[in-house]
Amino acid sequence: MSDEVKVQDQSQEVQEVQETAVSQAEAEQALNNVAVLKKGATVKGKIVKVDADQAFVDIGYKYDGVIPVRELSSVAVENAGQAVEIGQEVELKVVSINDAKETLVLSKRVVDNEKAWDTLQGQLESKEIIEATVAEVVKGGLVVDIGVRGFVPASMVERQFVEDFSSYKGRTLRLRVKEIDREKNKVILSQKDVLDEEYEANKKKIIEGLQVGQVLDGTVQRLTQFGAFIDIGGIDGLVHISEMAWHHVEQASDVVKEGDKVKVQILKLDPATEKISLSIKATQEGPWSKVDREFKAGDIVSGTVKRLAAFGAFVEIAPGVEGLVHISQIAHRHIGTPHEVLKEGQEVQVKILEINAAEKRVSLSIKETEEAPVAPAAAAKPERERQPRGDRDRGNSASHQKEIAGNENVSLSNQGLSLTLGERFGDKLSKFK
Repeated sequence: MSDEVKVQDQSQEVQEVQETAVSQAEAEQALNNVAVLKKGATVKGKIVKVDADQAFVDIGYKYDGVIPVRELSSVAVENAGQAVEIGQEVELKVVSINDAKETLVLSKRVVDNEKAWDTLQGQLESKEIIEATVAEVVKGGLVVDIGVRGFVPASMVERQFVEDFSSYKGRTLRLRVKEIDREKNKVILSQKDVLDEEYEANKKKIIEGLQVGQVLDGTVQRLTQFGAFIDIGGIDGLVHISEMAWHHVEQASDVVKEGDKVKVQILKLDPATEKISLSIKATQEGPWSKVDREFKAGDIVSGTVKRLAAFGAFVEIAPGVEGLVHISQIAHRHIGTPHEVLKEGQEVQVKILEINAAEKRVSLSIKETEEAPVAPAAAAKPERERQPRGDRDRGNSASHQKEIAGNENVSLSNQGLSLTLGERFGDKLSKFK
């Protein structure tokens, strides 16, 4: 073998030895770089796989770690995919490690929880607005995940009352921290506070753009005993129950319900108190504007007795249109009060006597819708007998009786005193005989 061949073989051997040494050094270096893990340590990693009940994460260790679904979030999740996704960077706490079995259990929930309390304290003090997704709908409110389990009471979700929260799951809310208690693991949040603050800030600006008489589209927000509050574009106005409709309304729910779209007219504006009075009926044709088209004098129509007064009865012949039946037009016979023959709520037939739409007056009659009763035959009156006055005069004093006793035109008897015009003239004429 030539010297040249020997040199080449030796060079190749040296190169192989060097490469082997480098590989061993790299392996040793890699082993040195592998973190020495122990229970309770905090590590960072990347999600590499997500199953229904767990997620796998690469933290640069000899094998991947596992995050059970219960350790993914401070609130209950049905699937690991609800809490993390592949490629997401996460910070974790080592729950347990067993190199012999190559099992590494990690927790995202514990790290999130530890960080959350300090953050929440700062957010409580600064009144910072945070966003969170509704994880659960429970009795009395909503549960959100903010690193710890946060609770939004039902009364603090919206500015208006919400009856059913079933559609809120998965919805993102804008919240403010109201109360925290780390020992009890309690966090109370409110979206209503955020909405109220924005509403008040926007109210003055909106009022400046409104004017009395303006007609607007609105949405019924809530009903009360005295009317309904209507949202007219970021601000609420009140429609009093008397302005709900042209006819009499007992309660607002008889006319509208929450969520209804309505047209309203602005009646009053008070920038100082930020109160707005609205009317629904002002946007509708008034009943009196239709009276001349629908009724005429002489018509007989049905009506309802609405009110009774000493002088007559008010009868509604159309929604919002009342006419007066004077007491003299209620019955053919004489009555002392309308209550003798009528009662409120009674249905009656009435005849229209007169209409004055301009003055909103209608004169009605009940008796003219009924046939007058036949008058009974007049009984023969007996000839009036002279009534002795003695009984009436017995109480007179003795002096009074003496006074009339000397009068020749008055006869005094046991039956009383009697004096007629014929007797008076008869006595006078007898003197001339």
